[in-house]
Amino acid sequence: MEAMPRSAVTALRTLSLAYFVQATGALSVVGALAAIASEWRLSDAQTALLITVFGITFAVAAPLLQVALGHLPRRRQVLIGLGVFSAAALVFALAPDYRALLASRVAMGLGAALIGPVLGALAAGLVTPQQQGSAIAMVLLGLSMAGLVGMPLAAWMSSAWGARALFLAVGAAGLLTALLIRLRVPAQAGGQAISLATLGRVLVHPVLLPAYLVVFFIAAGVYATYAFIAPIIRDVFHGGPQTVSAGMAVLGVAGVLGNLFVVRAARRYSADAMLVAGMLLLALDLALLLLVPPTLALLFGVLLLWAFATDIVWPSQQRRIVELSSELRGVALAVTASFVFAGIAAGSALAGVLYAQDGYHANLLGSLGLLVLAAACLWLSRRHP
Repeated sequence: MEAMPRSAVTALRTLSLAYFVQATGALSVVGALAAIASEWRLSDAQTALLITVFGITFAVAAPLLQVALGHLPRRRQVLIGLGVFSAAALVFALAPDYRALLASRVAMGLGAALIGPVLGALAAGLVTPQQQGSAIAMVLLGLSMAGLVGMPLAAWMSSAWGARALFLAVGAAGLLTALLIRLRVPAQAGGQAISLATLGRVLVHPVLLPAYLVVFFIAAGVYATYAFIAPIIRDVFHGGPQTVSAGMAVLGVAGVLGNLFVVRAARRYSADAMLVAGMLLLALDLALLLLVPPTLALLFGVLLLWAFATDIVWPSQQRRIVELSSELRGVALAVTASFVFAGIAAGSALAGVLYAQDGYHANLLGSLGLLVLAAACLWLSRRHP
């Protein structure tokens, strides 16, 4: 295969940085839960709602923004998204009360909805068709690095310097990344216009709809426990802020290992087989937490398996959607991203209710129940040819 031009490699690394900033800013609330609650005197459930509103906004906005703005050049879409996302992060840092926090998270969700679904398509347009797979993988490395570096760094920064400093840093990083994209990523022609009729057809497709629900229930199942990982570490495992940061680092390392495993295993196993394997590993992980007395050694072992399993699930589900959707794959993947964030929103909201009423074990049982629903939807989607 012909080597990529250096200018293309530089542009792709810049787009990867955009994914890193977006993913870190989007999910940093998880590691900063205690710091946010302390700064604005909120309950854990109120703080978790900041994850929920972001997820709902992203889920609703991602496909609709492509209907409204998909005809614009993709670089312009990403720059608009980064501008909105970064400004909203700065508003979060300066927010005087809870209403302002909620409004800023809605705005961050709108900005992210215009970034994530477009980065892959923008990357593919920078290289030859034979190089597109490698280009997209290079951009997605930013997402993996957000787990490996961004989330632990966000958890540490929020505990050391406070939640306001964390979101000031997110806003500044987003604006700097937008400037780098403006300088290093060449402009392209207009994107793909998507009609409401096409979007509706993809949403209600009899094979694709249960496939979307698989990823919705998996995301909800993961976040019904993961959204409260900081309070769980504090209350159940008696760990401090450093333990939260260490836990995030373990998740990041295991996530990268999971990605590397999937790259190799996908050559031998079907998307369905990989998806089932990841779901079974997640269920085993939750069962271990239910049955084994809580210790920090157990926690780090479980987090390692947890991240490894989820990083088998997500790419396998995307691969499955591509295989099922044929010529509609672009729209189908955008809708899939919406269902992922809808699941994150639903799971985070459920996490707050379960933890407040019945504690840690209720979160684990809720996550297991949602995985059972995911398995049922997978069975339904496989019944159709």
